[in-house]
Amino acid sequence: MFKNKLVNIMIVLLLAIALIGTVTVIIIHKVNVKASNGEPSIDEIIKYSVNVPEITTNLKNGDFIKISYTIQTSSKDAKTELEKRDFQVKNEIIQQLAQMDSEQFKQKDSISLLEKTIKDKLNGIMQDGKVEKVYTTSFILQ
Repeated sequence: MFKNKLVNIMIVLLLAIALIGTVTVIIIHKVNVKASNGEPSIDEIIKYSVNVPEITTNLKNGDFIKISYTIQTSSKDAKTELEKRDFQVKNEIIQQLAQMDSEQFKQKDSISLLEKTIKDKLNGIMQDGKVEKVYTTSFILQ
């Protein structure tokens, strides 16, 4: 009977060690997968993004542009702050567009450069988090 009790205790201890080891391996694997790719999933991007409705404004040379954006932020707090700052977001976009003319949009990477400029300007006013990326979602030049 004493040997039976000792065997039972050993089995329980071995199972506990195996369970702890399995949980540790799973946790380490999940952390490494997230750290190795470093990029947020599409669900995280959508969760922390703000849509800027279409803006129509004049360019420097008298032409006009219709453009809209989706802005990806770093966190829920950053998204909330950016939503509250919507008038400042529109102001920054309009100010940048007013300094440009239609010829600039014919150059390679002009939209990418504008997205980067808007991102930098918005990060200058953000307090809770930051803007990760600016995506141009529509663009009409007339």
